[in-house]
Amino acid sequence: MGKTIVVKQIGSPIRRPKIQRETLKGLGLNKMHRTRELEDTPSVRGMVNSIPHLAVIIEEKGE
Repeated sequence: MGKTIVVKQIGSPIRRPKIQRETLKGLGLNKMHRTRELEDTPSVRGMVNSIPHLAVIIEEKGE
């Protein structure tokens, strides 16, 4: 595995559009303040950038 990023959920999916809730599930986030370490790919970055009010990148790890 190459570079990784740590993503943290900062917002609640309650009363959000279905596509935003599904994006959180796709990132593996489902509860407030949970973190996940994911591979740093353009698709993962795009998912995080599409919901900046719900999830943020808190750390970038290199090799």
